[in-house]
Amino acid sequence: MPEKLRQQMESAVKEGNYASTSEFIRHLLRLWKDQEILKDIRQSEKEYKQGKFKVLKSVKDLDRAKF
Repeated sequence: MPEKLRQQMESAVKEGNYASTSEFIRHLLRLWKDQEILKDIRQSEKEYKQGKFKVLKSVKDLDRAKF
């Protein structure tokens, strides 16, 4: 990790925004994962608008659906 980023992380911990550097990193990972999910949702919405979707009649159809 670049020194400047490490210092910023340590500063955030010292200021009380995070209990530890581990918590800081876990928070960043959760944010990254949220962004990935949002990207997938936006892609799904785009495909839906283009008519690329399947109508599922029951929860069992989820097991058989190939996305």
